[in-house]
Amino acid sequence: MNASAVFIAGTDTGIGKTHAACALLHALRRTGDSACGMKPVASGCFPTPDGPRNEDALALQSASSVPVPYELINPIALREPLSPHLAAMHEGVTISLPPLREAFEALLASHDKVVVEGVGGWLVPLAWGLSAADIPKAWRLPVILVVGLRLGCLSHALLTARAIVEDGCELLGWIGNRVDPTMAAVEENVATLRELLPAPCLGVLPHGVEPALAARHLDVGALVD
Repeated sequence: MNASAVFIAGTDTGIGKTHAACALLHALRRTGDSACGMKPVASGCFPTPDGPRNEDALALQSASSVPVPYELINPIALREPLSPHLAAMHEGVTISLPPLREAFEALLASHDKVVVEGVGGWLVPLAWGLSAADIPKAWRLPVILVVGLRLGCLSHALLTARAIVEDGCELLGWIGNRVDPTMAAVEENVATLRELLPAPCLGVLPHGVEPALAARHLDVGALVD
């Protein structure tokens, strides 16, 4: 990448940010780079003997080049499947950027690339006065937007792209993800997104394909040094 890390944003929750991030990790690893995923904040975690764990963060951990302590991949693990600011409030947890940055720096020091996945949509609150968008803004990370290909995706994608650019972040590219295999006029919608989004398409991920195989559908040429 132009930078050593990239931020994965999504047009909404449940549109496959983790799937795209894992596919991107596999694609980067195939270029010879060591790559690691990170999900700084996650809600909807389940209890384990080792502490709360999140399925998305575990998927990122599994897709990374080498084993990495879970606490670095997901420093803030919240139990309730709510907006992070609400889940944190219910647990008496304060979310702030410095502890997240410390974990990020540790991952960056031991990997060529770090793929940082956001939570929810671009502006989901993490705490009062803090949103998911503040992570790439503060860390100066270029952004890849994951567009869940389903009815309504055009407006969601264009609005999110506008917000990313207006917030002063670089929109490096976008990835289409076939979350709805029955969506009508998929190719026409993808063509519309290619025309209207102010960044290149890095690939379109097919429905129901594991990340390691889906990685073949991504063009990471512009992301490697």
